[in-house]
Amino acid sequence: MFDHQSIFSFVLPTKIVFGACVSKNLFAEMEELGATRPLIVTDRGIVAAGILDRVMAGLPSGTKYQVFDDVEPNPKDINVSAGAEKYREFGADSIIAIGGGSPIDCAKAIGVLVANGAEHIKAFEGKNKPSKPLPPLVCVPTTSGTGSELTFSSVITDTNEQYKMTIKNQFTAPKTAVCDPELTKTVPAGITAPTGMDALTHAIEAYTATCSEPISDAVALYAIELIYQNLIPAFENGDNLEARSNMLMGSMLAGIAFSHSDVASVHCIAEALGGMYDLAHGTCNAIFLPYMMEYNLDYCEKRYARIARAMSLDYESERKGAEAAVRAVKQLAIDVKLPSFSSLNVDVENYSKLAAISEKNLSTASNPRPMSEGDYLEVLRRASEG
Repeated sequence: MFDHQSIFSFVLPTKIVFGACVSKNLFAEMEELGATRPLIVTDRGIVAAGILDRVMAGLPSGTKYQVFDDVEPNPKDINVSAGAEKYREFGADSIIAIGGGSPIDCAKAIGVLVANGAEHIKAFEGKNKPSKPLPPLVCVPTTSGTGSELTFSSVITDTNEQYKMTIKNQFTAPKTAVCDPELTKTVPAGITAPTGMDALTHAIEAYTATCSEPISDAVALYAIELIYQNLIPAFENGDNLEARSNMLMGSMLAGIAFSHSDVASVHCIAEALGGMYDLAHGTCNAIFLPYMMEYNLDYCEKRYARIARAMSLDYESERKGAEAAVRAVKQLAIDVKLPSFSSLNVDVENYSKLAAISEKNLSTASNPRPMSEGDYLEVLRRASEG
């Protein structure tokens, strides 16, 4: 139950446009923002799949734009710098991000650089470092995973130090999110699974974080319900528009939830792994979510039981419900054929370094169970044996 003497704030600066085929109205959204010369930030997979052409058909013929498609998975600081240089060379006045979390996070970071007249994104690591609003940024998500189209964060890999840094500020929130579930129908099962588990991790960690609040709790629980019920149908049949729509809505709600609460130690490990080994973020989250839930169980039994209720699981006591939620999450990852930690071939000698990087992550403080470097080592060990 929420302590009504607590003080919290809730800000959602992003306009949401949701529904099948709404990407056709992209020009109207750009026109509303006074944007006429956008830089398009995407990746080559989106281009090859024909999604870029579908989205850009919503702009009038003759519209001047520049495409930057050199965004890598786990976007790098060098991608951000290259994109900012292209923005300046072209004389862009706005940004359109099309794709999953990587293009959207990269687009946010590009906006930070051009707005603040800077060359390197490292200078803005942490909370509230950018001092100026981004150019108009419209995001068109093509996966149901990161929720980055609605968050205040951008996660970028520091290529020198091999770790993921977070730039978090309300200035980094997009102006508009154009969320068209039709664009997610072509996402292959091998991407649907980890991105869906990423969204589930956002929702579960947002709900159980030490800094959660009632509005984020509400959207997190509904996100859990939608994702848990629809991930397998979307995984098994990508053309299932109802499942795709529910997954996209669940991902969006999870993004709203963790922006106003936080993620926690699952993400701390996942980001450490992603930075060191360039592994898919959603896969890392899916692997560690059940192990971290087990490790946290004594510290948030009641909340895990409430998660079980959102998953429509039957249980006789809060403890049984909490345990059922952990089992359900573990089974879901198996059902959508995600790999085990041991299959990633992470060097045992790097566990200590991974634990140290995880412990330093800003979101460690939000985990319901206090986490030390030794605790992270223990979770890594359990996952390797699992």
